[in-house]
Amino acid sequence: MCGLTGFLSSGASDDFQASIRAIRGMMDAITHRGPDSDGHWSDETVGLVLGHRRLSILDLTPAGHQPMHSACGRYVIAFNGEIYNHLDIRKKLEAESWKKTPVWRGHSDTETLLAAFAAWGIEATLQAAVGMFATALWDRKEQTLTLARDRFGEKPLYYGFTGKGLSDSTFLFGSELKALAAHPQWQGELETGALENYLRFGCVRGKQSIFRGIFKLPPGSLLTLSRDHIKAYRLPEPVQWWSAEQAAHAAIQQGRITDPSYAVGQVEQALGQSIGQRMIADVPLGAFLSGGIDSSAVVALMQAQASRPVRTFSVGFDDRRYDESAHAAAIAEHLGTEHVTLKATSRMALDLVPRLPEIYDEPFADSSQLPTTLVAQLTREHVTVALSGDGGDELFGGYNRHLWVPRLWDKLKRMPLPARRALAVSLKSIPSHAYDRMMQLGGKALPSRLRLRTFGEKLHKLAAVLESPSQQALFAGVSSMNRAPATLLAGNHPEAKADALYPVLAGFDSVEWMLLMDTLHYMVDDVLVKVDRASMASSLEVRVPFLDPEVFHAAWRLPPEIKLREGQGKWVLRQVLYRHVPRELIERPKMGFAIPLDDWLRGPLREWTEDLLSSQSLKELPMLDAKQVHKLWQAHLKRQGHYAQQLWTVLQLLAWQRKWRPRLA
Repeated sequence: MCGLTGFLSSGASDDFQASIRAIRGMMDAITHRGPDSDGHWSDETVGLVLGHRRLSILDLTPAGHQPMHSACGRYVIAFNGEIYNHLDIRKKLEAESWKKTPVWRGHSDTETLLAAFAAWGIEATLQAAVGMFATALWDRKEQTLTLARDRFGEKPLYYGFTGKGLSDSTFLFGSELKALAAHPQWQGELETGALENYLRFGCVRGKQSIFRGIFKLPPGSLLTLSRDHIKAYRLPEPVQWWSAEQAAHAAIQQGRITDPSYAVGQVEQALGQSIGQRMIADVPLGAFLSGGIDSSAVVALMQAQASRPVRTFSVGFDDRRYDESAHAAAIAEHLGTEHVTLKATSRMALDLVPRLPEIYDEPFADSSQLPTTLVAQLTREHVTVALSGDGGDELFGGYNRHLWVPRLWDKLKRMPLPARRALAVSLKSIPSHAYDRMMQLGGKALPSRLRLRTFGEKLHKLAAVLESPSQQALFAGVSSMNRAPATLLAGNHPEAKADALYPVLAGFDSVEWMLLMDTLHYMVDDVLVKVDRASMASSLEVRVPFLDPEVFHAAWRLPPEIKLREGQGKWVLRQVLYRHVPRELIERPKMGFAIPLDDWLRGPLREWTEDLLSSQSLKELPMLDAKQVHKLWQAHLKRQGHYAQQLWTVLQLLAWQRKWRPRLA
């Protein structure tokens, strides 16, 4: 795992030393992504400079150094990622090259990619590659720069112009925004159009970044630029080389797996193969083990293939309400792993809060970023690579909304809209904290999976979506952190319609549509951003076995009634896991990677919060409605509702502004 960056100017460089200083500054900004070595390559005649920071995982020798040249001399690459099937690709190249067998300088996957690019072309090579990656490839013959990103968006890649226009344009790209910001021509103007969606979802979604004119390359896409594009100050549109929607359709068209036992076997086989590929490394390797279904399944299948105990890691917190470490330890003991519970205190998490704008580059308000960053930080003290269970929820139906939304809509659509509106008013007439009190008093009589810690918040969320005109809008409501983000923005800011937040896709039933939306949006823009930034901040490579094309294919051959079965999500994964771990060690309420955010904002984080919410601080972002923000804060202090998540989005935006100081239009 590494970090890449670089720039392409509109003409030949007239100050070579200035270019070298610029690329060194850009590389230094992402040292954490590759602390083992660095390198750069330039062609002054075209104004191109490539920079690379290396975290050595495969081929620790200088033969893996980057930027790397192809053996034919045509290509130069800066590559961030891992190609898990690169040895298979080498064998295919060798079998095809009967006239001249390739002479390999080392055994890095980067060298394999270059040879494949030369033999097969760029898109065919990407189609053959299984892995997580972002890459910048310079074609010396065609004088073109191609940026490419992996299928699911595991590795980030930002790009865009800086400069004053046609006569003074520079194209910047890099693994993180901080690399682009280190270029001397960086301007960094706030993209105000991204704020409503950020306040709604807690992350900057889609192609946009938080800076105007700077974009994220979409997953499964490539972007090819010539010097003419740079001179014209014009960006071509990215081209998709892989589509989750098309891959899902292809899996369905191959034929549904309707036999439950066969479905379990197919998923176990595909996931086991994916895990085996991701266990190859020349450095110490382990796995996160939270004790949940996804991470436990990954660890169980790792241990089944390992010749010695797998090293597993969980994080235990001093707040017992949010501590799953005992469950993880019990599963580790049963599987026989070499387990370490990393003791984290609330103080450690609180001390991390001021660093979040630096780690995440953009405003990012999924509060599980704190425990994720901590477990990555502590795991890095023991290993360099860790496998995780991310992606299981999106592929196999693990979120509560996957079960609840179809059931709710089936009932809601039978009610006239005026009746639903009246019911919403009735539900919201009782404060959320009063509902919580009722749950505390009567919850003991309910099954454990129905004892909801934030019962009132969920009922108020339900009330807010009762007016949904469609199931699509209902899903948008329950998947939002803040259902009415426009109320936090100053001026007359019309609320985006919930129906317009997610596209309509043909050929999928309602559950499949939700799974695909979560894969394309929540997973890409929230989950994978969180995991990448949290892990790379500590120079830890995290591999995600669920995000494999064969696992994806196997998952999408399963009809919804097999994924969601017996009133539970992830039924197939549960059955896979039960083959390795007793059911009683697994069946308990889904906790998630949560923190006591409500209490922290009122307690140890109150001074930090009120400093960010001061009048002077809010003036720095005049597009926020200061009156509404203060109203939300006062309601939270008085325990008049659950507003911690909404406040966290505002606080992370303000903290980010203080760190990055973006220009305002």
